[in-house]
Amino acid sequence: MTQRAPGLSSSHPIVQFIDVQKSYDGGALVVKKLNLEVKRGEFLTLLGPSGSGKTTSLMMLAGFEAASAGEIFLDGKPINALPPHKRGIGVVFQNYALFPHMTVAENLAFPLQVRDYSKSDIEKRVREALTMVRLEGYESRRPAQLSGGQQQRIAVARALVFNPALILMDEPLGALDKHLREQMQYEIKSIHKTVGVSVVYVTHDQSEALTMSDRIAVFNDGRIMQLASPAELYEQPENAFVARFIGENNAVIGTIQTVDGDRCGVTVGNRTLQAKRVSPLSIGDSTTLSLRPERIVIGQDALALSNHIEGVVREVTYLGDHVRIRMSLLGLDNFVVKQPNAGRDTNIRWQAGETMPVGWQIDDCRALDCDGAPTSET
Repeated sequence: MTQRAPGLSSSHPIVQFIDVQKSYDGGALVVKKLNLEVKRGEFLTLLGPSGSGKTTSLMMLAGFEAASAGEIFLDGKPINALPPHKRGIGVVFQNYALFPHMTVAENLAFPLQVRDYSKSDIEKRVREALTMVRLEGYESRRPAQLSGGQQQRIAVARALVFNPALILMDEPLGALDKHLREQMQYEIKSIHKTVGVSVVYVTHDQSEALTMSDRIAVFNDGRIMQLASPAELYEQPENAFVARFIGENNAVIGTIQTVDGDRCGVTVGNRTLQAKRVSPLSIGDSTTLSLRPERIVIGQDALALSNHIEGVVREVTYLGDHVRIRMSLLGLDNFVVKQPNAGRDTNIRWQAGETMPVGWQIDDCRALDCDGAPTSET
């Protein structure tokens, strides 16, 4: 009888990692006790810095790396012992991995031929795949005759041509320039919505992850630090690492002085600030206060807020849709405030050297674990 993943039901996830670990030397773990489910039809991104374990997790799912411990299930069936070509997974790599001696049509036909599709079915599926990525008429070209973006679209089409239930993408846009990269983000997301296939996507680019994903698993040191939607990760980070890694963030180190439910008083230098207590912190504990630059008010309006303090303007940068103000306050010289450009007046109201009130709401100041980061993250 075929083994099934625990708790399998009619709405079971397409992928399950259960207590999966990976070590290359038999000692140090690159992936530590990974428990993760991929929902059917979702776009899940594994995001994290280099060496965090995200790519190794993807490679274990693809079958190119063996798990040192734990079990991986695909559609309810264990796949640890299955070789890559028997898993029925489409894979897209950063370097496209197209066969240079084959035409576009031959590249797309290859995964169908090794699965013994009929000639007529192959021709039909190749046509449909080219239509899906809007490259009809490119059948006879070779990869060297295509632009980087076109090659990437062919690589996506080849991964989809045999109708897999799951596609894995490992930094697929890393070789493209900024403009083309942004264009391809929306193209891949559009294809995902049209086809409805499950996608597991690896990147270190937070903007890319926020743009494309239904959910994001933020990795660090072989573990998932938080798994949530893009909006939840940005608005409600659960720890200092996620707050720092997702978006721009002011990180202020302080000490818990008072606790009242989910509110707390935090001493920073000779000041006490009010914050939302997110981590299970007690009086005397160190904490990292997380403050998003766009949630900060500068000028006289700041005086009406629960937390307000004076800061010195160090640098003002006009960036079109907003103005970025670097300030000195709370012991930091790199405290960032972002003010929207809502009108047509391009005169900058803040000047370097000015002392200005700066304030924020209690709920916009999250008291997280203390990771020792004493500066604003840019």
